[in-house]
Amino acid sequence: MSIKAQDRSKAIALKDILQSIEKQHYIYFNYIDNEIVVFKIVPPKKTLSLNEKINYLQKKTNLFFENIDNKFINVFSNNTLDSKNICGYVFSKDDNSPLENVNIKFVGAGTATNKNGYFELKKEKVTDLLVSYVGFATKKISVSDLQNKNCLKIYLEVEVSGLNNIIANHFLTSGISKTIDGTFAIKPKRLGILPGLIEPDVLQTMLQIPGIYSVEESISSINVRGGTHDQNLFLWNGIKMYQTGHFFGLISAFNPNLAHTISITKNGSSAFFGESVSSVVDMSSNPNNSEGNSFGAGINMINADIYSKFTITKKGFLEIAGRKSISDFVQTPTYKQYYNKAFQNTSITNFSNNQNVDYSSDEKFNFYDITAKYSQKIGQKDHFVFDFITINDQLKVFQTTRINTIIQSENNVLFQKNYGGNLSWKRIWNAKNSSNFNVYSSSYELNAQKNKIQDNQVVRQENKVLDNGVKLENSHVISSKFTFNNGYQFNEIGTINLDEVNSPIFYRRIKEVLRTHALIVEGKYNDTLSKIYFNLGARLNYIEKFKKHLFEPRLQFNYAVTKHFNLEVLGEFKSQNCYQVIDLQKDYFGIEKRRWILANGTTIPIQKSKQASISLFYTQNNWLFTLEHFYKKVTGINSSSQGFQNQLEFVKINGDYEVLGIEMLVQKKINHFITWLSYAYNNNNYHFPNIEQPVFPNNFKLDHIVSWAGIYQRKNLKIALGSKWYSGKPETTPISSAINYSNSSNPKIDYNTPNNKVLDNFFQVNFSTTYKWESLNKIQYKLGFSVLNVFNRKNEINEYYRINAITNSIEDVKTFSLLRTPNLSFRITY
Repeated sequence: MSIKAQDRSKAIALKDILQSIEKQHYIYFNYIDNEIVVFKIVPPKKTLSLNEKINYLQKKTNLFFENIDNKFINVFSNNTLDSKNICGYVFSKDDNSPLENVNIKFVGAGTATNKNGYFELKKEKVTDLLVSYVGFATKKISVSDLQNKNCLKIYLEVEVSGLNNIIANHFLTSGISKTIDGTFAIKPKRLGILPGLIEPDVLQTMLQIPGIYSVEESISSINVRGGTHDQNLFLWNGIKMYQTGHFFGLISAFNPNLAHTISITKNGSSAFFGESVSSVVDMSSNPNNSEGNSFGAGINMINADIYSKFTITKKGFLEIAGRKSISDFVQTPTYKQYYNKAFQNTSITNFSNNQNVDYSSDEKFNFYDITAKYSQKIGQKDHFVFDFITINDQLKVFQTTRINTIIQSENNVLFQKNYGGNLSWKRIWNAKNSSNFNVYSSSYELNAQKNKIQDNQVVRQENKVLDNGVKLENSHVISSKFTFNNGYQFNEIGTINLDEVNSPIFYRRIKEVLRTHALIVEGKYNDTLSKIYFNLGARLNYIEKFKKHLFEPRLQFNYAVTKHFNLEVLGEFKSQNCYQVIDLQKDYFGIEKRRWILANGTTIPIQKSKQASISLFYTQNNWLFTLEHFYKKVTGINSSSQGFQNQLEFVKINGDYEVLGIEMLVQKKINHFITWLSYAYNNNNYHFPNIEQPVFPNNFKLDHIVSWAGIYQRKNLKIALGSKWYSGKPETTPISSAINYSNSSNPKIDYNTPNNKVLDNFFQVNFSTTYKWESLNKIQYKLGFSVLNVFNRKNEINEYYRINAITNSIEDVKTFSLLRTPNLSFRITY
């Protein structure tokens, strides 16, 4: 009796025992509380294996324990079996990951899966089971399968031609898809891993796509098929963004931990997108889901961030996120490498005699960004959303130079800011008609002040942009195959450029304003039976100041020749009135030297582009082959927008550039492993008719670009190793090392023909890995580690020449990419 009493005193609730086993063996139990609450037993020894513990519990309780892949264990009683309950797990067939919130329906009942992919419901009558989930093909489970007493294991396949119209899923990695309209769709919440990235950085991810690169290793200088960065349209929840990078282009200005949906279009963009002659990058945060609160916080070796989402009303929520650099508190090895990259050229090699000119400086740099969203649904037909974003960078520099006993000191300050807000109202009139109305404003400001202490000279520069817009979009479903869209847009863009010097006195302030109206029509035909997708759109712009009309047709065509083979044709005409130029390379300390200006219709023309491409896609047995040929021509470019640092630096002429290229990708997925190899070739040349040699290579021309990656993703572990190689960018070399003094008041460098030479090839290997886990109280943790430039290769990415007035020599100025740069991150979410 005493022994039995002792046994009873050690007995504990079965639920507590199951939670303890979950924690020890990293598995999950699924059960009905009412069925196990009656049991209180002595727990099994911790030294037993998982199977031994399950056998022990089964004998002690007479319950049934069904083990699913040593990860999920269903617990049920005879009563459960007798009641003919149906239970099961739903997984993605691509990576065997459980799918949450999958709809499970049959006559008389329905439910949804939990985060483990598990569902359970009572079967009222014998009927087939329908399993559906957005982005995956709906699956029908037959009556015979439902007779099985064990839990079902259901695998869903990604929908190829259904809801998301996906041509290629897992493009480069999980979370990136190629859609039927020519757009690359990125879902950061589902994003796997890419070499060198431990967070789903919006713009760094964009640089992995063939045809998109940065000759300056900067996300403030993204080149899409030979274009300049400002020729891309960046939208954040409908707000046009004029600043896209922190740390002067080394990291994205957009918080990577928000629930973004990112659409990237290189060609064939919708007629509702204007004001760009290159790509469109459309970023959206949390898509209208008001269910549940969430919180997240993270830190890496550059910045810390925090995210929170609150349910305010039954159909409304507030989402707030913020990120700030940690350089005020600690300067990590990662920060120092970024610092060296951003502020290099403090040691300049003398062109004639290889002497060094040394600069010493003290920089204080920090940045932050804040985003907020309020979403409110009213009834079943109206939905209001307000979005706000602010981006801020600040640099303070005290610099001292000693050359031949002459000392010069400067105290410099640089601010860069971008604010934006958007109010959106969506109205569903009926099942076939809806409207979306947006009002937005975007404000950009770049300020710099240089104080030359010894000379008592103060130089101030400003560049400001205010962009206000209204957009109305209507959608009409004519039939199951045809949709007609129409709309109207109004934009008012104003720019201010200021240059001021106190000694000698100089003051210049230029203010320009342009107002543009646009009418848009778009007809979309999508026949899933004949496998034809066709979207023809047109945009008619009217610029008030010039009294000028611009007609811009757009085309998207896709035909599934076979089940595995797709043909795609894209085309577009586009225009741009606001773009960036460089007055002088030393503007804004040579760090952010570009300033936004508006076209004036004469000396600063409207930029216009036309582009066409034809692509082939082949997918079968987890193989993916893509081949794309394209032609692109942009007219109305001003030489000052191209960043010349040779004989054309101070010549303001207009011309065009023309690109003919090929982009290819070969990808193979084997279980949990993905590997891909991409190649891009482009023949990119300028045409400036008013110079001696009118045709020469584009400053952003990279003849050959090759990228490779190997990615392993299994359960909570992700590993990526990759490399990129490309031929060097063009440079212009001096004819000799001697300065030309033919005009003593204006000495100059005699150059060879523009872009007569290319830099050495660029090669870099990158590595990254992440691991996440979850505690019993449902808190998720994620640890990441990455190394950029694993082999510490010193890659030259730019080279130019200038006259040093003190040493009377030509200086050879070189810029290099990041050296080996580690990064470590930790994140918590619940």
